[in-house]
Amino acid sequence: MPLPRSLSVTSLSGLDDWTEEFDLGDAVLFEIAWEVANKVGGIYTVIQTKARLTSEEWGENYFLVGPYMENSVRTQVELIEPTNPALKRTIDNMNSSGCKLYFGRWLIEGSPYVVLIDVGFTAWSLDRWKSELWENCGIGVPWFDREANDAVLFGFLTAWLLGEYAAQCEEPPHILAHFHEWLAGLGLVLCRQRQLPVATIFTTHATLLGRYLCAGSVDFYNNLHKFNVDKEAGDRQIYHRYCLERAAAHCAHVFTTVSHITAIEAEHLLKRKPDVVTPNGLNVKKFSASHEFQNLHAHSKARIQEFIRGHFYGHLDFNLDKSVFLFIAGRYEFSNKGADVFLEALARLNYLLRVNHSEVTVIAFFIMPARTNNFNIETLKGQAVRKQLWDTAQTVKEKFGKKLYESLLVGQLPDVSKMLDKEDFTMMKRAIFSAQRQCLPPICTHNMLDDSSDPILNCLRRIGLFNSSSDRVKVIFHPEFLSSTSPLLPMDYEEFVRGCHLGVFPSYYEPWGYTPAECTVMGIPSVSTNLSGFGCFMEEHIADPSAYGVYILDRRYRSVDESCSQLTSFLLQFCQQSRRQRIIQRNRTERLSDLLDWRYLGRYYISARHMALAKAFPESYYYEPQDPSSKKGFRYPRPASVPPSPALSRHSSPHHSDDNDDDDERYNEDLEAEKDRLNIRQPHSPQYRDKSGLPDAIPVSDGDGTPASSASTPSSVSSPAGSVSSEK
Repeated sequence: MPLPRSLSVTSLSGLDDWTEEFDLGDAVLFEIAWEVANKVGGIYTVIQTKARLTSEEWGENYFLVGPYMENSVRTQVELIEPTNPALKRTIDNMNSSGCKLYFGRWLIEGSPYVVLIDVGFTAWSLDRWKSELWENCGIGVPWFDREANDAVLFGFLTAWLLGEYAAQCEEPPHILAHFHEWLAGLGLVLCRQRQLPVATIFTTHATLLGRYLCAGSVDFYNNLHKFNVDKEAGDRQIYHRYCLERAAAHCAHVFTTVSHITAIEAEHLLKRKPDVVTPNGLNVKKFSASHEFQNLHAHSKARIQEFIRGHFYGHLDFNLDKSVFLFIAGRYEFSNKGADVFLEALARLNYLLRVNHSEVTVIAFFIMPARTNNFNIETLKGQAVRKQLWDTAQTVKEKFGKKLYESLLVGQLPDVSKMLDKEDFTMMKRAIFSAQRQCLPPICTHNMLDDSSDPILNCLRRIGLFNSSSDRVKVIFHPEFLSSTSPLLPMDYEEFVRGCHLGVFPSYYEPWGYTPAECTVMGIPSVSTNLSGFGCFMEEHIADPSAYGVYILDRRYRSVDESCSQLTSFLLQFCQQSRRQRIIQRNRTERLSDLLDWRYLGRYYISARHMALAKAFPESYYYEPQDPSSKKGFRYPRPASVPPSPALSRHSSPHHSDDNDDDDERYNEDLEAEKDRLNIRQPHSPQYRDKSGLPDAIPVSDGDGTPASSASTPSSVSSPAGSVSSEK
């Protein structure tokens, strides 16, 4: 029997099934952010991965606006002449008035057009624009805050660009401008203050004050309603930045955030409830065969094992085939990213594995960029020793193989005692002696500039994890981003993630969380929290996240000590899994990638844009509010092969099962995959009305996979705040 439409597993939460789109007509979309063709943080990933879907929807009427950074432009942007006549006149007029604007294509998927503004070229106008900002908006920016100064220049130039474009259009245009974060927000404020014909959207990916408060070790989420936001911002000398962010949030036609947890934060700190929550997605590339990503995991794991052989030379007293690789990566925010909780959990896990005499060895990687001056000599030496041992083994193998071949040619069995001579044994002994080490393997792969005050190193000293032979948990701190050109660990980030077994991200402040999302897309289990946007999203849409390899740590309603204990339990359970159980779990994790595809999550951005157009141009677009509480969305069901109780599949103490231990486990990969495919519709490309104004009919699937009747298909776009349709 088909499920009711309100419970359909084919609907994302807050958005009913819909296939209808606006007739965009002459509407033009400008997406403005400081991280357009300028990699700084996660917003770069959002815009870069979303560009293909947005380009498909808007075509030639989609323009990204960002700062001109010469180093990035050289490798990422192809400079060309503007194809839009009105935009060409706009850029020419601004360049002739003392500005410096560039136009080109960003060389990413979708190849979107970009307008890059050289803010330094117009720095001579900074004082004049600051005065105008104070007189018109009452916001003062101090001279010493360079980042805020850049925001002022970028904001005024962006508003100038949009106003000039509106003036150059022959007919009154429908301009939609989407601003990301406070660095771009001033342009939105100026558009509204100057009453430009522009529909505006402001997206905050993380509030300024929230990030600062969380870094101060306060019980942030349970005291949101108690903060005096003006005082807190002033105490941290970011009041002017906070004012820019709050003004942008209040001036926008539509205000969005990236997760429900950030929506609660924004409502209290910025004093406006977001109109739409726009989760971040990724461009998911499916493999033709399900085992291909498992092969990639095996290949990447082998490369990590080679690095570990060199790093732990002289102390390689553990079995790499029974080792589990964990990692944490991201911005170096010790508390916000949960590195403190992870380290404490590792210390407790080390104790449990030792007292239970476990054969499993855990190797935990910390990939967090910090201030360094060079590679650690001992680390480089380890890779050199490993290579020397490999070369020695290859030389002896060639000589042995040649003698074996000659012996077989004459029809005789080889005399093993004569296969290796004294010279060979001497060579091998010298290699063994050179691989001896008097000191412990290094923890940090680089020389730290602030070794004595580094939070991770100080915590490791406190908990006593020094990579000794008795430790079942080893730690490697790599304080720079991974690169395939590195002489130490020549792997890019994606390849490294594929080779690990578990990503651990126990963040306290994580508005979305691209790192666990990337793990999911690549089929790697991960630990997230109920304070991250990703963790809340998965809890909302999956009945049993841990069965699919997404472990949700409770950091909102538990103390730090209780959270550490819960994380230790997660890690211990993971270490107890057999190789076959981990393979099954990776298969389940990879199937969740559809949830994070922009083909699905992009509809939230589409809905926000339609809402803004309807509010700014009511004569052309119609918007009908709806009650979002009636949308229940869907939840991935628990896998059929998972026992009803964890006790049926978990050992009470650490134990490494043989590959044959689970032959009787109730698991059928093809059957489970087929059931999961019924839980979410295949992505579809945006559709547009035909000349008659009627959309093409597309059957949609109910929860059991049965096609729904066309009468049940909504006739308008649904969003968390309402539905929008276009008027002729």
